[in-house]
Amino acid sequence: MTVLPWLNHLIIVPVLLPLIVGALMIPINQKRHGLKFGLGLASGMLLWAVAVALLVLADGGYWPGGIGVYLAANWAAPFGIALVADRLSALMLVLTATIALAVLVFSARRWDRVGVSFHPLFQFLLMGLNGAFLTNDLFNLFVFFEVMLAASYGLVLHGYNLRRIQAGMQYIAVNLVASLVFLIGVSLIYAASGTLNIADLGARVALLGAQDAWLLQVGAAVLALAFLTKGAMWPLGFWLPTTYASASAPVGAMLVLMTKVGVYAVLRVWLAVFGEGAGAAEGFGFAALTLGGMATVLFGAIGMLASQDGGRMAGYGAIVSSGTLLAVIGHSGGAVLASGLYYLLGSTLAMAAFMLLIELTERIRPPGAALIAITMEAFAIEDKPEDPVGVGIPGTLAFLGLSFAACALVIAGMPPLAGFVAKFSLFHAMLAAAPEGVPATTWGLIGLMILAGLAAIIALMRLGVRTFWAAGAVTPPRLQFSEAVPVGALVILCVLLTVQAGTVFDYLDRTTAGLLRSGDYAARVLGEPPVLRAPGAEGAR
Repeated sequence: MTVLPWLNHLIIVPVLLPLIVGALMIPINQKRHGLKFGLGLASGMLLWAVAVALLVLADGGYWPGGIGVYLAANWAAPFGIALVADRLSALMLVLTATIALAVLVFSARRWDRVGVSFHPLFQFLLMGLNGAFLTNDLFNLFVFFEVMLAASYGLVLHGYNLRRIQAGMQYIAVNLVASLVFLIGVSLIYAASGTLNIADLGARVALLGAQDAWLLQVGAAVLALAFLTKGAMWPLGFWLPTTYASASAPVGAMLVLMTKVGVYAVLRVWLAVFGEGAGAAEGFGFAALTLGGMATVLFGAIGMLASQDGGRMAGYGAIVSSGTLLAVIGHSGGAVLASGLYYLLGSTLAMAAFMLLIELTERIRPPGAALIAITMEAFAIEDKPEDPVGVGIPGTLAFLGLSFAACALVIAGMPPLAGFVAKFSLFHAMLAAAPEGVPATTWGLIGLMILAGLAAIIALMRLGVRTFWAAGAVTPPRLQFSEAVPVGALVILCVLLTVQAGTVFDYLDRTTAGLLRSGDYAARVLGEPPVLRAPGAEGAR
């Protein structure tokens, strides 16, 4: 099946649309919240529709090999900038647009009014995220990372108080150092291979001489430090729990997604460059990913048990999620990748919902607790707007309690929701991948994942008991429908992910098969010809 030529332009839309909308918002008066929200909501809905369209195009046989290539400025790869939409990048675009819509609606009546420029920064953050998922060039990956991070710096400080400023300064400093390391790694890779196009790099790696191959591996190791800092691998992720606990609820939900960008970058680059066909460099760094991921899971599990604050608990939960994904990528390569991607979907949706839910459950606290919290932040700038004039939604406490329980089950990997399905499938796939005997590393990883699940359920049960029962008789909090709907929608998506697990796994199996064919990926990107003439030009000759 052939795709209409104009549909290829959809690949650039997730980058251009938020850039244009964000730029249009800048001159709008800060008091016109409704107009800015309307523009942002329209942008988010259109981004979601485009992301779904790209997913359908990638999975429907419209593009050869399920890979769509957009040559920016009509320069053929590897000399020009190539944006690539395959099943994995389309899936990440859909996930990004879904969480972004939920966050935007959640922020509509409170958090977008606390500070300045929330909506433009949010659009630029989406531009950076979408560009990072679509780009096929390491330098442009750096550019999109910086766009994403620059926007996140303002959002992390949004609605600032003393605690948020301290955590934000740490977050900015760490990421600036990581960006410098990123540039050094990119420079070394270019010196060794003469290219930064990921597909071209994968095609050249097996042909490099010994000295160049060594330099490439050094550059890749340096580059991995930058990716893994953003992906919060231990000990590089020390900044994450404090940032999560200090950020506003909607920004915290987006940070959950940003953490997965580092994991995505590792997955994309390592499978394309050091996968099958890489010659002597095949499998480079996978053992380190395994050990680092296992250490990260252990660190996150201990941190969850030691945390009392919901935000810090969510931060350590995100660390456990990243560690699990990195360990799975490194330990088994592509053999269990479909299960790992399913785990990524479930954990990201649940953690984003949990970050939003924390903001709502804090309203259950009795007045004395709020007074103590204010006293502890004496002399700080108040970070919240006036109390919301919401409505008494029937069954508010039941809604909050059920949503909390659903998020806890998914995060901990307990039955019957998607977290359990993901972990069970991971265990099955890892054991099935070693028919001649299960190595100790596999047993160790399985044990750590079980231990992390137990730690998570203990910590989350303790938080739930303290929030919903230990406070005694409480008045149900008044919620905005715009706050309840996004949380409920994300929880429902976790349930649908469980119910439709078979369909989702079928898609992820096809995604994994495409990722493992790195040679086909390189041939598709490098073989995309530039457009030489407008449609119908041949007939006018």
